[in-house]
Amino acid sequence: MRLIAPKLREIKARDIAETVAQLCQRANFELDEGVLAALKSAQQTEESPLGKEVLRQLVENAQIAERKNLPLCQDCGTAVIFLEVGQDVHIIEGDLYQAVNEGVRRGYTQGYLRKSMVSQPFSARKNTKDNTPPVIHTEIVPGDRIRIICLPKGAGSENMSKLAMLRPGDSREGVIDLVVRAVDEAGANPCPPLIVGVGIGATADGVMLLAKKALLRPVGKPNPDPEVAELEKEILARVNKLGIGPLGLGGSTTALAVHAEVWPTHIACLPAAVNLQCHSARHKEARL
Repeated sequence: MRLIAPKLREIKARDIAETVAQLCQRANFELDEGVLAALKSAQQTEESPLGKEVLRQLVENAQIAERKNLPLCQDCGTAVIFLEVGQDVHIIEGDLYQAVNEGVRRGYTQGYLRKSMVSQPFSARKNTKDNTPPVIHTEIVPGDRIRIICLPKGAGSENMSKLAMLRPGDSREGVIDLVVRAVDEAGANPCPPLIVGVGIGATADGVMLLAKKALLRPVGKPNPDPEVAELEKEILARVNKLGIGPLGLGGSTTALAVHAEVWPTHIACLPAAVNLQCHSARHKEARL
């Protein structure tokens, strides 16, 4: 029996680099329409007059940033790149990861975005001067396309991340308590109102990635699993009762949304993770 090799779709490395460069800039200049709509909606429901004014200014800031091609925030973040690579894709004329690095280098340099990455993080802390290297997460998926998502992640929110290896008996309440406590302890540091990413299950490393990937979901879109969606709803209500409010100045809008992602885990484990995103909930994506 003669086997016929599948026809692979070719994508040039330079096209990947150019796409990443554009995404880095657009993510820093343009707030997602869903996030902008959530901020405007929160402005109408916020109970604190000061909180209302802060939300108004955040909306205005986003509009100015897009109109003038200026960063939404002075912290242009670590470039976190998610790649979904179709199994029928063949990268030609270069290396995939080198292309992504080149795209980040070009995007941050040409866009005059702040370069914040330092090498030797525990000692010399030398700025790499082009915001490389990015943090890259890759999945192989069916199909003949590449989906590229750029998530610039600022340090103020990233520093508030939490990982807990809960006991299985801690169950649902243990997860809720962890998330609410993480937001409460973070206070104003992650620049609320927040998108709260929650990971549950897998392993210590896997659950942290789940929490970060949760931030990519359209803001406020519930998990398709009704049980998880109900968990998100309860956590959001409890977080917003903390009274931290916009930029930590008090109010009823501490978070715009809670997004949870769940994965099966070992019978002796209940890993849970929290990854907070600030009000500049930036990410852009493209397909090649």
